[in-house]
Order: sequence, then C-alpha cells, then structure tokens
Amino acid sequence: MVSKNVATAPAGVFSRERDSIDPTLDLFDEIEKFKKKLNAVILGHYYQEPDIQDISDVIGDSLALAQQAAKTDAEVIVFCGVHFMAEVAKILNPEKQVLLPDLNAGCSLADSCPPLQFKKFIEKHPGHLVLTYINCSAEVKALSDLICTSSNAEKLIRQIPKDRPILFAPDQHLGKYLIKKTGRDLVLWPGSCVVHITFSERELIRLQVKHPDALLLAHPECEDRILRRAHHVGSTSSLLEFAKKNSASKFIIATEPGIIHQMQKACPEKCFIPLPGDDGCSCNECPYMRLNTLEKVYLCMRDRTPEITLPEDLRNAAMAPLQRMLAMSA
Repeated sequence: MVSKNVATAPAGVFSRERDSIDPTLDLFDEIEKFKKKLNAVILGHYYQEPDIQDISDVIGDSLALAQQAAKTDAEVIVFCGVHFMAEVAKILNPEKQVLLPDLNAGCSLADSCPPLQFKKFIEKHPGHLVLTYINCSAEVKALSDLICTSSNAEKLIRQIPKDRPILFAPDQHLGKYLIKKTGRDLVLWPGSCVVHITFSERELIRLQVKHPDALLLAHPECEDRILRRAHHVGSTSSLLEFAKKNSASKFIIATEPGIIHQMQKACPEKCFIPLPGDDGCSCNECPYMRLNTLEKVYLCMRDRTPEITLPEDLRNAAMAPLQRMLAMSA
C-alpha cells in the first residue's frame, strides 16, 4: 500500500501566489470569511506560529487534535500542523476535504521510520504487539496494532496484558521514558525527533545557574540527560497545564517553543524561558511546523489545495489502530 498525498497546485505555487495577495487584505478577516464559506474548521498544533494558533478553532497536542478531527461536523478541515497530523484527520474523515497549508510540512521523527524497514523490524519480533507513536506515516500506522500519543502512551501500555511483549516505535527516547514509567520491557525502534534531541545540557545548566528558581518542563521526546533534570515531564498539553497550576513564577521549557505563546497567554505574570541548543542556537524551533504561515493558510482555503488524499485500503488499515487508541483513551 502506497500513500497518495496530492497537492493540486504545482510546486512553487506559494512563492508565486504570495506576491499576488493584495497587501491591503486583512488575512484574519479573510480567513474568517472562508471558514464560513467552506464550513471549515481550523485545527492548530501548539507548535505553530502565534498568529496561526490565534486563528485556530481548536488548539492542542496530537491527542486533542485527533479527537477533534474524529468528531468535527465541518466539511473542510484545515490542519495547521505537519503531514502525519493531516493524514490522521483524513483517515478519520474520508468524506471531508483535508487541507494542509504547506505540503512540505513533514516530520523528522516520521521520516526516521520508513515503512519497508519497519515491516522487516516487526517480522524480526513475531508475537509482539506493535504500539506506534502517532508521529509516523499512514503506512507505518497501517502496520501497527495500536497508536498512542505522548499524552496517553502510559495509560495504553498499562492496559496491555503484562505477558504480551511490546514493540514500540518510532521515538526511542519516549520509549525509554515509558520503560521507566511502566516497568515494561519495550523493544524500541531507534528513531528520534530532530528538535527534541538538540536541547543542550550545557545550556540547561547555565540557565539553571542563572535562574535557580526556575522549574524545568520537558517533553518525553527529549534525551534522558534533559529528562532527569526536569521537574515535570509530559506531553505538550501536560506541560501547559503544569505551568498554569504550579505556583512557580519562572519555567525553562524543553520542547518546541511554540507552546510558550499559550503559556504566556494563560499566565502573563510568569516567565517562560525556551531551552536552546548548543551555543544558544534556535534549533529548538521545528523547521517543519514553521513552514505553515498565515499567508499559506489563506491561500490553501482560497484555492482548496494542497489536499491530503489516501488510497482507501491504506486508510482503512491505518484507521483500525487509531480507533483502538481513541476507544482506550476515553
């Protein structure tokens, strides 16, 4: 089964058409008009730029967005995130049009797990339940028994019989964290997220010396050298909730800094410090998430492209483990 993801506009169209956008247009107003015209819903991930977060009807992490995609009554879903997320929306909504503002908004973690190699990896571990992190392609989902997110992975593992061996993919660092949390012996695929492995322990120590009262909040895709120093480890939504409820006034954030926009909106009196990579580089920003822009959201709604489509056999195969996840997460 091969994924068919179609962009009806030719390559490079955005760079040409952006020049033709009337500079006097209020893109916020125009996008709002298209939402009504198309009966569209905009789903935005926490890692999107602030303007996109602010126009989104639903803002959340992978689990929240998957749940919303499963129950929306909109005719058009504009997914402001990355490719695998838009695929999830299409898998769960075959009758709806799913648009992704930039078709090149991929995922380094998903790319680290090619379907053919993953199939061979599974075959080397017969009898294992294949539990796959949602950050993967539709083809990899179709090879899986159950999908999880960082929000629900621990909960799902605790529902799997203890005598059933588990193969976990594609993020090895999330897998190692789950081994510690659950005590289960997971067979791990050696994948990782390019953003979360760039966080610098040296920079973290420097920040903790400079801000001794700051709490470290870290995503479990980070390496253990970061996680073992964290005051709280969790999904993006979990980090946001912790920041809201904790009495501390200062936090160091070890995940994609897009979430800081929501943290600052919820807690304007608090200080949020993004953890950089080595030498203070800005490599903590996901280059794929940041491909989506307000202009591209407007254009994709105006032109109704790029559109995500999937062959029906692949969609059905990938839907089964997603539905199991949603049922077990209820």
